[in-house]
Amino acid sequence: MIGDFFMLAGFCLSAYAIVANDALQTLGTFISANEDRPWWVLWLYTSFILATIFIAGWYFNRGDVAYGRLAIVPFPETFTWIYIIPPLAILILTSFGIPVSTTFLILTVFAPQALNEMLSKSAWGYLLAIFVGFLLYTIISRWEMFFLETVGKEQGKVWIILQWISSGFLWSQWLVQDFANIFAYLPRELSIEWLLGSLVVMLSLQAIVFINHGGRIEKIVTDKTNTHDPRSATIINFIYASLLLFFVSYNHIPMSTTWVFLGLLGGREIALTIDRADRSLRETGKIVSIDILKAAIGTGVSVAIALTLPLLNS
Repeated sequence: MIGDFFMLAGFCLSAYAIVANDALQTLGTFISANEDRPWWVLWLYTSFILATIFIAGWYFNRGDVAYGRLAIVPFPETFTWIYIIPPLAILILTSFGIPVSTTFLILTVFAPQALNEMLSKSAWGYLLAIFVGFLLYTIISRWEMFFLETVGKEQGKVWIILQWISSGFLWSQWLVQDFANIFAYLPRELSIEWLLGSLVVMLSLQAIVFINHGGRIEKIVTDKTNTHDPRSATIINFIYASLLLFFVSYNHIPMSTTWVFLGLLGGREIALTIDRADRSLRETGKIVSIDILKAAIGTGVSVAIALTLPLLNS
């Protein structure tokens, strides 16, 4: 009985903590660019995508909504108090705006032996993302400068439509990647009852995130150059989603999407600074370094907590 309580509590806490944390990555630009729209409109759109990805994964993967990313993560025979500490730590760290690595913190408790593979893939993800971000934004920097010069002017409907499409694409790819962090707490093959119950929980908690407009951690997005413009947000979303799609196709090892996201934004900022007269590379380097430092602290704390908890339990 107590084990079931810890299992359900861990699932609910992780569902809210992870969605709230990763609103930074997947929905931050979407929320920022649509801050004048009612929260429930954005919620309905993203909820439809979540339900579609969720049910499709369950149907086509024989009850596995994590799309194979829990294959190396065993389901515990007994749940104890240590399993509810990681999502609580996520809630505390994100309240300070630190982009904690939910993958390392959650999954390392379940599978410490998988840590090296997850770290390696995440580090590679950051390096690839910063390179791709710098390369692509060096090529399209004149577009971005034009967007910056015309910010505030009414945009054509085509950009609004593209931004919604790109946000949906990005949201779907993040869900495929990070469902594993949430559903590590539930049986690897969900029954129809678990499917419906967990879907209700996910959609309800997501509503809270939209009511709070993404939370304090969204500031990492809004601090970057012109991310509230739907044109800039659209390009960010398409590139980030494409990177996640690449890693989804590459293998089933879980990774930190936070590091991919920060790498993309870092490469973008460096490329755009080269063509800007009002900001130096030193200033941009400071912004990028602060983001890396926050993420590194979050990762270090995540790994330390995850590796220490089993020792305390024993």
